[in-house]
Amino acid sequence: WNTDDMIFDVPSLVSFVSEDTTLLPGTVILTGTPHGVGFTRRPKRFLQAGDRVTIEIERIGQLENPVEKEA
Repeated sequence: WNTDDMIFDVPSLVSFVSEDTTLLPGTVILTGTPHGVGFTRRPKRFLQAGDRVTIEIERIGQLENPVEKEA
């Protein structure tokens, strides 16, 4: 999936967030997943410990995080 699959486009999200918060260089806005991912699948599919989540911004790079079980 990519930003074309989002309900709200990136400029709208940035505009909305910046109404109440000053966005500084390097600010990261987390958007979650596109609608229907995981919950509406049959069978349902959710992140589990050991999974890895990777995000990518074109011409900037990737960020990868592991999913861990809460202590």
